[in-house]
Amino acid sequence: MPMEKITFPGHSGAPLAARLDLPDGPHLATAIFAHCFTCTKDITAARRIAGRLAAMGIAVLRFDFTGLGHSEGEFANTSFTSNAADLAAAARYLKGRGMAPAMLVGHSLGGAAVLRAAADIKAETSALRAVVTLGAPFDPAHVTHMFGDALEEIRSKGKAEVTLAGRPFTIGRDFLEDVSEADLKARIGHLGAALLVLHAPRDATVGIENAALIFDAARHPKSFVTLDDADHLVTRPEDAEYAAEVIAAWAGRYLDLRPPAPPIGAPEGVVRVAEADPDGFLQDVNAGPYHHALADEPLAYGGTNRGMSPYGFLSAGLGACTSMTIRMYARRKGWPLSHVRVDVTHDKVHAQDAEGAGTNQKIDSFRREIHLDGPLTDEQRQRLLEIADRCPVHKTLESSARIVTTLAA
Repeated sequence: MPMEKITFPGHSGAPLAARLDLPDGPHLATAIFAHCFTCTKDITAARRIAGRLAAMGIAVLRFDFTGLGHSEGEFANTSFTSNAADLAAAARYLKGRGMAPAMLVGHSLGGAAVLRAAADIKAETSALRAVVTLGAPFDPAHVTHMFGDALEEIRSKGKAEVTLAGRPFTIGRDFLEDVSEADLKARIGHLGAALLVLHAPRDATVGIENAALIFDAARHPKSFVTLDDADHLVTRPEDAEYAAEVIAAWAGRYLDLRPPAPPIGAPEGVVRVAEADPDGFLQDVNAGPYHHALADEPLAYGGTNRGMSPYGFLSAGLGACTSMTIRMYARRKGWPLSHVRVDVTHDKVHAQDAEGAGTNQKIDSFRREIHLDGPLTDEQRQRLLEIADRCPVHKTLESSARIVTTLAA
């Protein structure tokens, strides 16, 4: 999906580096992603969550806070308050483009920052509807435990160099004082937006009790979802994918994701299939902004088996259409059909094995076993079996279909 590399002025005026992940189709809403302490906009969780939200029509701005990643400015001069100010600057930038953010997503200290900034951003842009935190601390001062023996040096000398995740960072006294004075409880109680709290019970960096405190301080509507055995940085792709799926599904409840009108000639709209992981076969399947599924291949064929195979979707279409067609007919006739189940299997067979075929060419063979429940007569059951063959998907598969393929510019 398309992505723009952009810069915008941060709280100090220094240019901040950002990526704007855009939907392939219509832009329905905008979100901002705030990364964890000393991380960057390109960590696994940020990339995957942005990709999934973009797939459902939500553009996502992810940026490096002042002095981190590709952003300019001095990290040593930043603070928790300045992070919140950078978020407000990002919101102003998006509003200036006519894309005021409807959702904020924050990871770790970035989650605390979005809680701190949410009310101010809503007051300034009037667009904010939802806030999401992943592994966020209730008390931002929690981050200071990472500084270890350098704490005393920071307090006495005004700054010190600490090593975090194998990289050196200069931490100033202003940061310590600012983060120690931060009190999020009142801010959380007046978010003015729906809240989703995501946290892993085994998070060894920010304990699960932080999620409980954030959740208790918030007003409804609020939701809490566990990330099970994910680590604090959500480094495993499957954990990041799960978090992305939960956020995408939850967001649809609070954001105004009105479906666009289908293009001419496509009465049901466009089904968009896009790679979720270029290293495997996992695919995002989206039919408009509300319907999402995963397609994949089995483990034996190099996939991750997280979704149905393409032939599985084909069989599902035949089974669903068959069941709907039978139900529509029985409903119209007023027949006592209480339940329908259709079992579909697919295989490749030689054409000579199929009725009326005279060649040895391989063809697709679909077998349907239809289960009809209810006090139906034998005549009614036989008639419903005949009606099954009137299913539009059945007719499409039975006849030759025309597929026109073009290469997009």
